[in-house]
Amino acid sequence: MNVAFPYHLDACGQTATADAGEHIREMLEQLLLTSPGERVNRPDFGCGVRDLLFGPSSPEVAAALRVTIGSAIQRWLGDLIAIDSLEVTARDSELDVQLAYAIRATGQTGRTAVILAAGG
Repeated sequence: MNVAFPYHLDACGQTATADAGEHIREMLEQLLLTSPGERVNRPDFGCGVRDLLFGPSSPEVAAALRVTIGSAIQRWLGDLIAIDSLEVTARDSELDVQLAYAIRATGQTGRTAVILAAGG
């Protein structure tokens, strides 16, 4: 059973669940949106993507984020997914992360996109 993220109750008043593909997509979003030091029992969990959001945007920043995100995914979710493609685009005060992956257990492919805007 995979608990849905963010935590909420379903129509029956029980803990909502997610299928395997949805659960992996939710874990990816949690990893991308968590800053290191944010979790008490796992202070090294996360990507730190938001830390670079207010800095200058450039192709170099986008390249650095690709490496940072790819490393974090490999470390925390590498046993569950294989990255097919990872694109990071930095524009003004917005970061656009596009990720395509394959679920190792099933071979099923998935995609997720996260757009972070300054102040968001």
